[in-house]
Amino acid sequence: MKTGDMGVITTTIEKALEWGRSNSLWPLTFGLACCAIEMMATQASNLDISRFGSEIFRNSPRQSDLMIVSGTVTKKMAPRVRRLYDEMPYPKYAIAMGVCVIQGGPYNQGYSVVLGVDKVIPVDVYVPGCPPTPEALTYGIVTLQKKIRGETDR
Repeated sequence: MKTGDMGVITTTIEKALEWGRSNSLWPLTFGLACCAIEMMATQASNLDISRFGSEIFRNSPRQSDLMIVSGTVTKKMAPRVRRLYDEMPYPKYAIAMGVCVIQGGPYNQGYSVVLGVDKVIPVDVYVPGCPPTPEALTYGIVTLQKKIRGETDR
C-alpha cells in the first residue's frame, strides 16, 4: 500500500484480497490425537487467536479455509482427510501440527501410519513438536498469514 500526495492510501485489488484472506482464516476442527488438545488451547483467553482473525473453529469444511491437521494420520484415515480438504472452498490452506502428522512420529514404524500428511494434501506451514505448544501453533498461523500476503521474513 502507498500513501498518495493527499494522504490517500492506494493499493491493488489483489493486495486488498490478500490482506482480507490473511486476517480472516476460519480453521476446520480436525484433531486426530493429543496435539488437538494444544490446538484447542490456542482459543483460550491467554492466547486468543481471534486477535489474528481466526475467531471460530468451524465444524464443516464448506465453512473453512484452513485445515489444521494434528495427530497421527493412518492409511484408513487418509482418504477422509483428503475428502475434507477437497470439500473446502478455494482458496484453502493447511497447517501440519506435530511430529506425528509431519513424519509419523514415534509411530513411524507402524504398518498403518502415513509418513507425512503432505503425501495426502498440500501443506502450507509445518509446526513441529511433540506436541507443539499453543504458542508454536500461533506462530504457525502468523507465518501462514505472511505467506498469504506474500511477505517474507527477510
